[in-house]
Amino acid sequence: MTLSLPHLADLTDDELAEAYAPLAEPWLRVNFVSTVDGAAQGGDGLSKSINNAVDKRVFDSLRRQADCLVVGAGTLRDEGYDVPRLPLVVVSRSGDVPETLRGAPEGRILMATTASASGLSDARSLLGDDQVMVLGEDEVDLVALKARLAARGWVDQLCEGGPGLFAAMLEAGVVDELCLTVVPRLSCGDHVRITAGPEVDVALRPHSLIEQDGTLLGRWLVASGPSND
Repeated sequence: MTLSLPHLADLTDDELAEAYAPLAEPWLRVNFVSTVDGAAQGGDGLSKSINNAVDKRVFDSLRRQADCLVVGAGTLRDEGYDVPRLPLVVVSRSGDVPETLRGAPEGRILMATTASASGLSDARSLLGDDQVMVLGEDEVDLVALKARLAARGWVDQLCEGGPGLFAAMLEAGVVDELCLTVVPRLSCGDHVRITAGPEVDVALRPHSLIEQDGTLLGRWLVASGPSND
């Protein structure tokens, strides 16, 4: 049996953007890459070591159409993020601003943190009071975060993890979509998956699947809220 799927190379940039258009407002999607055996990182502990040119094209397209980028502070440090072209929302319980972002232009970095954050004062000094959102006492209220970003007009919200933040977002019921690239590789070993944390059972509904050179690019819609039964 021959499996026939749409090929990424056959899509123009505009057609690709349409294929990944949000289905409502606000719309929070999470984008990850993994190997066939579920590793979300290579042997160096970084996701960039397993992605490829096919994944990069969708990665870039999602960033171009997003209103803001939401990333956990740990992932920003581990992956060595630079300041992206779109507004970057750093999610951090500690309020510590990653070193690579400390010289960002004014207004480009937004921090979502907690009232008990040890770095709250420094974050306000570095980013400005208006750029620091205190959302919760000890844990960042992710429901409030999604609403606050939408109130700024940022309705197409893109999250790039990490796995802990993704799991917390699933538990909070704020994720609308998972964009998952599966690269045709096996990693073996003890690697991080795309989620990490307490067990959360969330049903997904397939929306679309595109293929190119063995790489699968899927859109999965969150079908329901989390179940802990």
